[in-house]
Amino acid sequence: MLQDKQLEARVDRAVDYFMQGYGCCQSVVAAFADMYGLDEKLALKIAAGFGGGVGRMRMMCGAVSGIVMLVGLEEGQTEGADREGKSHCYKIVQQLLEESKQQNGSIICAEILGLNGQEKAVNSYVASERTAEYYKSRPCVAKVESAARIFAEYLEKKQSEG
Repeated sequence: MLQDKQLEARVDRAVDYFMQGYGCCQSVVAAFADMYGLDEKLALKIAAGFGGGVGRMRMMCGAVSGIVMLVGLEEGQTEGADREGKSHCYKIVQQLLEESKQQNGSIICAEILGLNGQEKAVNSYVASERTAEYYKSRPCVAKVESAARIFAEYLEKKQSEG
């Protein structure tokens, strides 16, 4: 559906970041960061804590958190009392997260991974080692691609309406 080759390249870039070992949120945010004046390192740092469903607590999917961060960069209000601006941003977040939920079945990391409370081990904060088996057993790369595509398509639609 993407017409814009630059936006499609950003989707590919998000997947590449993930395959290099970055977290889901980092991958999605870093792929678009330069559009908002963020350098790569800062984008990776800002998004780092959202991995594993926020600090590996398996809450909201990191890729989805990336969508939220990017919508804030694209649509976020900068005046504290701007209720209309906040409402607009929240509306876009809800629309894009609903799209993600429709595509992926959930926006909750544990549900996407099929964990349902099973992964409450000691040192649950320890990041998983990125091995070939990890990449085979996890749907995360597809969720990163989905999130990046959802945001890219949002930008494309906004440009065409603009």
